[in-house]
Amino acid sequence: MRRVATLGALGSFVYATLALIGDPALAHAVAEGDKGYIQEITGIKLLPFIYLGAKHMVTGYDHILFLLGVVFFLYRLRDIALYVSLFALGHSTTMLLGVYFSIGINAYIIDAIIGFSVVYKALDNMGAFQRWFGFQPSTKAATLVFGLFHGFGLSSKILDYEIATDGLVPNLLAFNVGVEIGQLLALAAILIAMGFWRRTPSFWRHAYAANTVMMTAGFVLIGYQLTGLAVS
Repeated sequence: MRRVATLGALGSFVYATLALIGDPALAHAVAEGDKGYIQEITGIKLLPFIYLGAKHMVTGYDHILFLLGVVFFLYRLRDIALYVSLFALGHSTTMLLGVYFSIGINAYIIDAIIGFSVVYKALDNMGAFQRWFGFQPSTKAATLVFGLFHGFGLSSKILDYEIATDGLVPNLLAFNVGVEIGQLLALAAILIAMGFWRRTPSFWRHAYAANTVMMTAGFVLIGYQLTGLAVS
């Protein structure tokens, strides 16, 4: 019965993830209402941009899936802090520089790469690279590099919305602070859930299946974005 319940939970996770991927309001973008707000406001608006950054992170399923993969087998807080900091360094750098220097990347392509980051991390957790190639790629380097791509994903969206140059730097910094707040909230929820799961015998029995679910979600995200690129 416990195995059936666990597999049922995994199935629900797959369904919810696929539903989110198909929902443009929760895609790796800024919601339409927020888009209009960003286009209309000028000047320094710190609190609204902190809110928008936090909202983006906690509703960004691609960020959360990757973050889940990163911490899946991390137990010590020191290790969790290191990897999450590398991810934050990566996406903060490219988000800020991408908007400031107007470096835009096609949204479908960058989101497909972000989907690939989820696939990569799931395969890494499953030990696929050691079996296939006989060596383990640097997990720290991968976390930083994929963090850079996650940041470009957001900077490309913000550039599409033509954010005002008046107050640009303070607003971007405030948005980034909000992103980090949202990341901490998402991380806390993940760690609490993982903490309960890890105390049960089902964790090790179903860890491989859970990463298979994440990998599947990543492939669906890639396919969804490449289809959008083909028909756009």
